[in-house]
Amino acid sequence: MNKSEKLWTLFKTTFLISMTANSGYAILSVMKNSFVSKEKWFSEEEMNDYIALAQSTPGPIAVNISMVIGYQIAGLWGSFAAVSGCILPPMLVMILVTFFYNRIIQNIYVAYFMKGMAYGVVAMLLDVLIGLFINVTKKEKIYPLILIVLSFIYIRVIQGSVFYLALGCVMTALAKTFLLGKKVKEKC
Repeated sequence: MNKSEKLWTLFKTTFLISMTANSGYAILSVMKNSFVSKEKWFSEEEMNDYIALAQSTPGPIAVNISMVIGYQIAGLWGSFAAVSGCILPPMLVMILVTFFYNRIIQNIYVAYFMKGMAYGVVAMLLDVLIGLFINVTKKEKIYPLILIVLSFIYIRVIQGSVFYLALGCVMTALAKTFLLGKKVKEKC
C-alpha cells in the first residue's frame, strides 16, 4: 500500500468511526478493532500503548489517538489525515443541529435515538475499560490491582481529590521503580 492509499484509508476509517461512535472513549474500542483486527497495522499491545499515550496528553481523546495512529502509519500527513477524518463528522453534525435546532429539540424520535445512543456508549466504554484492565493486570500480579482498588475507594467512598490521587499514584510508581532498581543492582 503506497502513502496516498494509507492517507486515504486513515481519513476514511477515522471519518467512519467518528460518524458512528459518539464519545471519545467509545471511539477507542472501535479504533482498536479497525486498526488491530481489520487493517492489522498494529498489535493489540502497540494499540494499548498508543491509547495510554493519547490519554496522557491534554485534549479530546479521539483526536489525540487519531493523531498518534496517523503519525505511526504515515508521519505528519498521516496525523493530518486521521485528525481531519475524526473531527469532520462532529463539525458537520454541529452545523446541521445548529441550523435545525428548534425542530430537532422537540422531536420525540430524536429523543429516543439519543437515549439509545447513550446505552451503546455505555457498552463501548465497558469494552474499553475491561480491555485496559486486562492489559494492565497481564504484566504484573498484585500491584495494579491494589492501586485500582485503592484509587476507586479514594474517589468513590472517601470522595477525595483527583489531583491528590494522581500525585499519590506518581509517588507510588516512583517508589516502586526505586525499589525495583535497587533490587536489580543488588542482584548484579
